[in-house]
Amino acid sequence: MNLYQLARPLLFALDAETSHLGAIRGLACARAVGALRLAAPAPIEDPVELMGLRFGNRVGLAAGLDKNGTSIDALAALGFGFIEVGTVTPKAQPGNPRPRLFRLEQSAALINRMGFNNLGVDALVRAVRDRSYRGVLGINIGKNAGTPIENASEDYVYCLRRVYRHASYVAINISSPNTADLRQLQRTSELEIMLTSLCAERARLADKHGRYVPLAVKIAPDLDEEQIVAIAGLLSAHGIDAVIATNTTTARSAVSGQPHADEGGGLSGAPLQEPSNRVIRTLRAALPTDYPIIGVGGIASAADATAKIAAGANLVQLYTGLVYRGPALIAECARALAR
Repeated sequence: MNLYQLARPLLFALDAETSHLGAIRGLACARAVGALRLAAPAPIEDPVELMGLRFGNRVGLAAGLDKNGTSIDALAALGFGFIEVGTVTPKAQPGNPRPRLFRLEQSAALINRMGFNNLGVDALVRAVRDRSYRGVLGINIGKNAGTPIENASEDYVYCLRRVYRHASYVAINISSPNTADLRQLQRTSELEIMLTSLCAERARLADKHGRYVPLAVKIAPDLDEEQIVAIAGLLSAHGIDAVIATNTTTARSAVSGQPHADEGGGLSGAPLQEPSNRVIRTLRAALPTDYPIIGVGGIASAADATAKIAAGANLVQLYTGLVYRGPALIAECARALAR
């Protein structure tokens, strides 16, 4: 039995959000006193180059776990091949009222309606500047809840401008179900406007800083095939460097009747595995063969990670699986993908 299995009953005795915050703070404290170095396994070395970046291995941390970039070094010590922090917005915002995070233990799943709660992009930039970690760092950006959807591009451009110098890549989150109307940015007309604005700003920033930072777009699992193919065409046409598939789902058929299943928000964890893989397969068929796809959603074992790669992903990301399996899942997946 590993340390996380011993600690899990204590963490699960708390409400989900309190447990989450406690675990993040605990990791940072463990690193500060040197305990994390003793407990964490040696990272799996399986370097891969994508988007002009060198990833230490194919297993990354998904956005949402460290929204404010305060625990990057502690999380990196767990053996991830890359880290993604955020989602961050231009201004600090509290997110939706609590409770807003729920465990569905029967399905090894979570439902969250956090609503981009974060300290704002300037606070994240300060935290990122202070990190020791020098591996691949993605920064996931979004819009403030109070920004009208027709002005959303302004928020994304503002965040891109602020994080550009500090990010290995920037992820554009247009698929959270927990900010009103956000998912309509996946529609062809709205996405065209968004990508045009972001790519123009990226070109200006690349010239200013003498450094090209890749952009990735994170999409929902609830799109139909026609929508996925249309998005793939826009990403490729605009020179977007990667796609992240997928965010959480609003579907509930896989967890119907379970405690908390009717809570509003996005469902993640094991029930998301196949919906995410469906989107990945459609993207892979619609995109150039060398176009990077980051697969996320429902990875709870090495077999799940392998299935993402088989569906067409190049890299994978973990989040909910860590809640149920702990850090051992990272090395398990990275070792399987290295083989």
